[in-house]
Amino acid sequence: MTQDQAATATATTTTEPMVAVTDLRRSFGAGERTVHALRGVSFTVGRGELTALKGRSGSGKTTLLNLVGGLDSPTGGGISLDGIDLVGLNEDGRLALRRERIGFVFQSFGLIPMLTAAENVGVPMRLRKVSPAEREERAHTLLALVGLADHANQRPGELSGGQQQRVAIARALANEPGLIIADEPTGQLDSETGRSIMELLRAVVRSEGVTVLVATHDPTLMGLADRVIELKDGRIVEERTEQAA
Repeated sequence: MTQDQAATATATTTTEPMVAVTDLRRSFGAGERTVHALRGVSFTVGRGELTALKGRSGSGKTTLLNLVGGLDSPTGGGISLDGIDLVGLNEDGRLALRRERIGFVFQSFGLIPMLTAAENVGVPMRLRKVSPAEREERAHTLLALVGLADHANQRPGELSGGQQQRVAIARALANEPGLIIADEPTGQLDSETGRSIMELLRAVVRSEGVTVLVATHDPTLMGLADRVIELKDGRIVEERTEQAA
């Protein structure tokens, strides 16, 4: 089996966790200027679980998300995603993994301004050469899921920040990923809108069976997660189970 095939193959077992991180390390620079962003991080994320990464700026949250999402390579340690050895994949393999198995939600929304909401949601499906009819149908289904059925033909500039982030979540779900990675998805939103976005992610976990790994600095949102992992100076300092709403 090629690395591309391994990245898109169905995992042989459903009993293992969606994400397994083992002694993960990431350093930048060399010599006296070396920065150790992650220092031996280990944890697992179960299937259908919403796990929140907590920590101050510089704690290693974004570095960790980039590694789990296949956007960067570790200095040492292991990452398993849906039974696939992520560290062992080449760049083409990681690209296939990101395209087929992972959805991303960013703080800055990342929508294409000249496209409508439905067209933005359809972008990942275009990359997979999904037929226009199927693409349009799924885009409208996902917009309905995030409460934006009546906004399919509006462009990002015509939507509020919260609505744009809902479009981004719908886009992340386009290719039916097993994992959604969200980096500070409420960072540009007011507290009430931010909570509604976290509640939406919670609902997506329940309705779609997807796993979510989200970085957030807002302690008021932690109660919506199944589990909270706190990072400090590149290390896990606390891991606890929450009573999710």
